[in-house]
Amino acid sequence: MNKYKNKRLFVLVAAAIFMGLIFYNSFEFYNKKNIAQNTTNNIKDMLPKPATNAIMNERESKVNSKGIPNDLSSIDVYKPNGHKIAYLTFDDGPSPKITPSILKILDNYNIKATFFLIGSMAIKNPDIVRSEVKDGQSIGNHTYSHDYKYIYSNANNFITDINKCDATLKSIIGNGYTSKLLRFPGGSFGNKRIELRESIKVAGYHYFDWNDLTGDSEQKNVPVNKLLTNLKKNTKGKEHVVILMHDAGDKETTVEALPMVVEYLKSEGYSFSTLS
Repeated sequence: MNKYKNKRLFVLVAAAIFMGLIFYNSFEFYNKKNIAQNTTNNIKDMLPKPATNAIMNERESKVNSKGIPNDLSSIDVYKPNGHKIAYLTFDDGPSPKITPSILKILDNYNIKATFFLIGSMAIKNPDIVRSEVKDGQSIGNHTYSHDYKYIYSNANNFITDINKCDATLKSIIGNGYTSKLLRFPGGSFGNKRIELRESIKVAGYHYFDWNDLTGDSEQKNVPVNKLLTNLKKNTKGKEHVVILMHDAGDKETTVEALPMVVEYLKSEGYSFSTLS
């Protein structure tokens, strides 16, 4: 009888130990999982949070039909001079998928454009930046992070991010890079950015918005016919046009439309120049 009790007791103790091990391992697994998840979330919280597409699209789909008022731009490229001039501009690059194709098309037409570079993209693609310079394209600053929440929280953050982009471009191009061209992510317009516009002037930068666009920021790949329709609508009746386009990695239709954009502008009597 005692032998039977001892055996039964042994089985119960072994079962208890087994269940305890299962519980302990499960606890450890979920604890480690939670720690890993929390660590990942903390890292994500520390990283710059780019503007949502909705915010970017809303601002980058707006055009001032009369150009930019003199008090909103430090250089007036819209002043009539009897010549039709088109300034092709590309934001958000450089990207290895799109920018080289754009450069090739521009080279085929012997046209120079203005590229507003994001510093964090430039540091990843320094050879493309050098190719732009070698091709004689105009290079401008589009901030280092392109993080709306950070750069537009105060003037100090804005200037710091711009200076970081400037230092990045100089490290790639060399000390010969002295450009003070700037484009605000999403544009400089609006009463909320008055202080930022003034701080940029004090810092010696010249900023440019746009009075024409293809609308390629409205979604990932806007159909080519839509890009051309937007261009024709926004170009009508203007002597000087600063045309907003993008060379980010998801702008395949911008590349497809570019030869037609150039051909249309040429047919309308426009010559091409760069912002400088």
